Order: sequence, then C-alpha cells, then structure tokens
Amino acid sequence: MTDMKIGAYVCQGCGLGERLDTKALTMVAQKEGKAHVVREHEFLCNSQGVAMIQKDIDEGVNRVVIGACSRRAKAEAFTFENVAVARVNLREQVIWSQPPTDEARELTQEMAADYIRMGCAEAKKIVAPTPNAAHGTNKRILVVGGGVTGMTAALESARAGYEVLLVEKAPALGGYMASLYKRVPSREPFADPQPTDIEALVAAVSKDPKITVHLNSRTTRTSGAPGQFSVDITAESGPTRTENVGAIVMATGFTPYDASRLPEFGYGKSPNILDQAGLEALARSAAAKGEPMRRPSDGKEVQSVAFIQCAGQRDASGTHLKYCSGHCCNTSMKQAMYFKAQNPNIDTAIIYTDLRTPGNGEDFYRSAQTKGVIFTKGKVQSVAVNGDGSASVHFHDLILDDKAAVMKDVDLVVLATGQVPNSGVNIDIPPDATDVPVTEAGKVQSVSVLNLTYRQGPDVPQLKYGFTDSHFICFPYETRRTGIYTAGPVRRPMDITQAVEDATGAALKAIQAVENAGLGRAAHPRSGDLSFPTFRREGCTQCKRCTVECPFGAIDEDEQRYPQFNEGRCRRCGTCMGACPVRVISFENYSVDSVGSQIKAVDVPDEFSEKPRILLLACENDAYPALDMAGVSGHTSSAFVRTIPVRCLGSVNMIWITDALNSGYDGVMLMGCKHGDDYQCHFVKGSELASYRMSKIDDTLQNLNLEKDRVRVLEVAISDIARVPQFINEYAEKIQEIGMSPFKGF
Repeated sequence: MTDMKIGAYVCQGCGLGERLDTKALTMVAQKEGKAHVVREHEFLCNSQGVAMIQKDIDEGVNRVVIGACSRRAKAEAFTFENVAVARVNLREQVIWSQPPTDEARELTQEMAADYIRMGCAEAKKIVAPTPNAAHGTNKRILVVGGGVTGMTAALESARAGYEVLLVEKAPALGGYMASLYKRVPSREPFADPQPTDIEALVAAVSKDPKITVHLNSRTTRTSGAPGQFSVDITAESGPTRTENVGAIVMATGFTPYDASRLPEFGYGKSPNILDQAGLEALARSAAAKGEPMRRPSDGKEVQSVAFIQCAGQRDASGTHLKYCSGHCCNTSMKQAMYFKAQNPNIDTAIIYTDLRTPGNGEDFYRSAQTKGVIFTKGKVQSVAVNGDGSASVHFHDLILDDKAAVMKDVDLVVLATGQVPNSGVNIDIPPDATDVPVTEAGKVQSVSVLNLTYRQGPDVPQLKYGFTDSHFICFPYETRRTGIYTAGPVRRPMDITQAVEDATGAALKAIQAVENAGLGRAAHPRSGDLSFPTFRREGCTQCKRCTVECPFGAIDEDEQRYPQFNEGRCRRCGTCMGACPVRVISFENYSVDSVGSQIKAVDVPDEFSEKPRILLLACENDAYPALDMAGVSGHTSSAFVRTIPVRCLGSVNMIWITDALNSGYDGVMLMGCKHGDDYQCHFVKGSELASYRMSKIDDTLQNLNLEKDRVRVLEVAISDIARVPQFINEYAEKIQEIGMSPFKGF
C-alpha cells in the first residue's frame, strides 16, 4: 500500500491573506494535521497555483487539503486524478461569515485553524474513489407509452443518437391525443384550435431507424439497474421477448376521471351529457361525415352548450379528485370554439370557479370572448335532464351571489372531469382511498406498468393522488428507482405543450443516466460521483436497517441474509451508512470515520474560556449552499460553530452525535431539507429518516445527563440565506443560556 503523503495548501486570495494569518494556518497543518507538504499561494485557483499542487502530486503527494473557498466553487480547478481532495471553506464560512473587525480577528483565526485541522483529519480517512467495476454499459432507452409524451421522448432520444424501444399497449401509436379533434394552440397568436398533427408524429416515430416499436405489448418484468436493465416485453398474442436497456422513460399518460361517479351532474342519465373526451369523439365523428355536431340523443342540431369546469376536481371533501388537472379550462374554451366555428349563433357558456390558462396567458381566453363564448363564474350544484333531452344546469352564481341560478334547455352539457394518472401499483395507497383509480368492486387498481422485481414494489412509488413521485423544483423527472424517469400526465397534470417539454427533459435525464452508468458514476443528484457503498461483512449483524431504509431500492439480501448492494441503483446518499448501528458501511471518500475524525479534530476550549463549540452537520444540497450564500451576502453568524457538510441528513450516524457530546461540544445542530408530502430532500427520505432518528436522541442525552437542547434539528431551504445565520445565532445564544458542557476536559 502506498504511504500517505498529505499536501496542505492555503490560499491568500479573495481577502483571505488580509483577514487571516495564513502562515500560522500552514503551521497548524504541518504540526497538528501532520501534513508533509505545506504551502501558501496568493491565488490557489489560478494556473500557477494549480500547477504548484499538480507538481507536488507528481512528486508523491496523494492527499490534498485545500484551504480556500467553498467546495461548491472552483471544483474543476481543484480536481486532480487519483488524488483524494479535502476542501476547507475559509472564505464563505469563515472570513465572510465574520465581521471584519479587530475584535473578531482572534475568533476568526480560531475558526480557520479548526477547519484546517478538520481538513487534514478528513484527508487521512479518504481515498480517491474508483469506478464500480460491475457497471452497465447498455445505452438503449426504453420508452413505455406511445402517446405524445412517449413518442416525443423516443424521437428526442433517437435524434441524440440513441437506440430506443417504444412499448405501447394499444394496437396503434397516438395515445389520448389521437382521439382529439383539434388541440389547444401552442404558439402565437393563440387564437384558434389547431390540428393535432398526430399523424406526422406517428409517421416520424415509425420511420426512424433508431426506434423499434412494440404495439399491443406490455412490460411484464423489469429488473437490473442503469446501464443493465433486463425487460420482458410481452405481446397481447402471447410471445415474450427479453430486451436489455440502459434507462427507462415511463410515459403512460392518464385516463379521464370516471364521470359516472358524478350522478349529480346527470352523467349516464342522458347521452347529451358528455365528458370532454366524449365531446372530442363527437367532434371527430361529425368532421369525418362533413356534418355539424348534433345531439347524440336524437340528432338534433345543437343550439346551446354548457361546459362545467372542475367536475369531480378540486374537491375538498375527498370524494373526488383534490387537484386541478391543468388543461381543462383551455380544453373547454377550445371545445366551445368548435361550436362557434360551426355556427356563431350557438350559445356556449363555460361555468367556472377559477380560469387557469397555462402557456398562453389570456390570449386564448380573449379569443374565446371575441367569438362570443360566455364565461360565468359559478359553482354547479346539479344537472337535471328534461323530457325533451335537454338539460337544466342549477348553479350558484358567484358574481351575483345567486344560489338558485338556472341555465335552462341546454342541448349539450360537457363535464371537465380531469386526469387520473396511469401510474400502476402504489403499495403506499391506503385501502380506503377515494381519490385514486378504482375498479368496479371499489378496490385500488392493481395493474402494474413496469412489473419491477424490486422488493419495494412492482412500480415506481407515488407521492400524492396517484402521480409518480418527483419534486417539481429539484428533480421533476427522477423517481425513487434510479435510471427510471417519468414524464407527462403520469407525473403531474399537464397539457400537450407541457407534456412535449416534459418528454424532452425526461429523455435528457435518461441519456445522462446511461452515460454516467457507462462510466461507473452515480446519477442525480451526485451525478458523476464514482464512490459507492461497501461493507465489512464480518461486522454485520443482519439487522436489515440499511435494506429497509434505502430510499432507492439499491440494497437487497443475499442467500445468507447479508445486505447485497446494487451499486448501479445507488444514489450515494449514505442513508445506509447513517442507518447502520455497527458502522460497517462506508464509501471511499465518505465514511463514519472520515466525519468522526473531523469532529474530533476541533480544538475544544475548556469550560472556563467561555468559548462554546457547536457542531453543525449541514446537508450539502440545501443547507450548505444557503450557508455559503449567507456569507456571500454579508450575513454574520456565531464564530463558535464548526460546520461539516454531509451528503444528506439521512447519512448522519448517531455515533457522530455522541462522539461530539462526549468530546465536549456544547451543542449539535442538524440542518436538512424539508420533509413530508412537499419534501425538498434530494434523496427523498433522508431528512425524514434523520428527523425520526433524532426524535429518539432524548434517551441518549438523558443517559449522559445532558439537556434536550444540546441537539437541535432544523429544516431549511436553499433560499433561507438570511434565516440560516439567524438560526445559528439563536442557537448559540441558547447554548450560552444553558451553559457549557460538563464533558469538557474529559
């Protein structure tokens, strides 16, 4: 094994030389950090500084400590091949977080010295990671679903040079869009319904030499990981073929909400009461015959139409859909224009609670008004069917506050019933749920889409209302199944224009996944990370906590019930490491030992110095960037805090907390992402798991005879630039109030 040779480098740029005694910091690195080579430089990140470090590496340095700016800055400049690098943040979280006064100089220098000690301690415990040798190299992309979303994802992938398998359960491509007469316009002037052009899209997919289409087929088994998925594709006629792919885009679309569940609106009592899909079929049929649209009941030419918005949607009672389906207002305006194009004298009224017109501002709405479409703000209470086939719509007029308003003798009533995602099985849906697809027997639909062989379930998990799990801001396409991406209305309610954009985004993420997999690298959010988890088998107690708590299904069990890591699925969050009670799981560049060594490297003053020490474990995805930006923005925070970035709060092992408290730290703060239904955790469950673990810390504190306030867990967002230093300062004041730790000096 190569002997360890540490090189420590302290930058003097960006004001570091003026605010810190950099010579003293190099002495700390040499004497206490045991660095073999120590140097200062006026600008480490410039070509001369980088060349200086590289020269030392060429001469034997194999661990590098860089005391300069945040690890989030100059990452490219300070990346060296086959060398472990520890970044020490002296800029954003030392000199920029402290006031530039003579009085603060001593404490600022103490902070910098501690961070140098921590950086050297980390460098001793990490090695440069090497790629996973078992990584997959297949770069074909599987798209499940042949609607506009799936076809767009397939085409975009093919145009980027990747082979595509497109699986569609129907006998033809097109999906829901193929049933439309026309579509809402996607570009200026947003004045009239436009042709769907679905035939041209189908033709482009069918003719593309890189796309293989399987119609009347389903995915009946899916196993593997990015770069090495194995998928069984079964045709309706019976034969099954096994294909290997690198990534999967799930674009299975939606089903219109079942209007028969809305008896108060008369659906099923008269053929003249339709949902939006039914009206599209009526319009297509009439256009094919070259005739005007007529009442289905008796063929009478339509003279009046009422459109009821939010039919079974935005329902606070929980009986129907709780959400808005996004496209329905524009769709009703489009359909009202069908009638105005047929005969401007046809009365068309849209009864709405709120009008939402994503993508076209108010242009399409204004165009509908110009054409004579009537908009009535109201809440429909019931629809009565008259003896002559017409209907009477009873509603609460919200403008006039008339609770007994009636729209009489309407020839057609059209219900905007919304989108129900075709997401497959969700093992987390409660059996009494009412806002998800149900069978006639009233049970949750159990038809799987992907038929995954994962222990966590046969389909990607769902977050709310049956939509596949994703986060709108941070990772809209990622699911909890690495290498599998969702797009279109299966992910969230959306219209055609949004679905096309969504498909492009998902295709790009699938491409990123296969390229990273081919290099043995991690996927989002640590894209490019070469590290992966390993464990000491002889120390494992087979407790299964790592297997159960992994948010991504990356850990199974072998025949002897030991954890079996699937590195291709792993997102490198370290949740397994935080879960392990015997601390046998680690990464080459991140471990219980590497963080624990940093904690112990801090110089903890004695109880008489009145200089408390507070450990802050900060999530690298939200909390740490917020701390950096607080420094950039000039917000000051307590000089008694020592911050260690962690991959996710889920990776925090309880031993770090007890080690810190036993070492004389006066308090421990954990800053992670928001969790719950509206989670912002980049690793989905990490912050939630950490919060749960920390909820049990009281017993540990009680055993140590320490106050409960010695440990505090906070949820922060990346935008909490001003709040983060406020949290720190408030906690520092609290520690001053309860007093120094009794463990100092032991």
